[in-house]
Amino acid sequence: MSKPAAKPDAEGEEKPKKGKKLLIIILVVVLLLVIAGGAAAFLLLKNKHADEDEGGSHAAEAPAKIKVDLSQPPTFVNLEPFTVNLAPAEGDHYLQVMLVLKVVDQQVADQMAAYMPEIRHEINLVLSSRLPSEVATVPGRENLADEIMERTNYVLGFEKPRDDRRRHDAGPWGPVLSVLFNSFIVQ
Repeated sequence: MSKPAAKPDAEGEEKPKKGKKLLIIILVVVLLLVIAGGAAAFLLLKNKHADEDEGGSHAAEAPAKIKVDLSQPPTFVNLEPFTVNLAPAEGDHYLQVMLVLKVVDQQVADQMAAYMPEIRHEINLVLSSRLPSEVATVPGRENLADEIMERTNYVLGFEKPRDDRRRHDAGPWGPVLSVLFNSFIVQ
């Protein structure tokens, strides 16, 4: 009886050795995958930062491409009225707004028609995120107009320069020059 008991022990000793080898191999493979993943992430982040640095230089060049021809009358794009619920922190309030976008030229105005669903979506998000107290003042409405302009230019493929001084010195930074309120009603 002692011999049959010895055979499972002998086999049991061989299985843990194989199990230990398999465990070591798995750990080495996992370690190599983690190192490879870290290296890939490092390279991607490095490339992203390089692209952002290049993008910064392109952003400085982009405003130079947008020129306003003062000899031509300004071009305005009338948007359909917006009616949204304002943020509910101060009770139920509604905002009805009629917006007009001042754009660089008629060509941009014509191209905006293709982007209008996305532009309206972004404007709806901006309007509905405001509190009634935020839109009750002139500075609040000016901030609202600036954010709508930024989001609209973003939809059209233009990002606001990181440095506001560049924006004022270099002229317009996107095809939408300003946002004008023709009607602004809060209930």
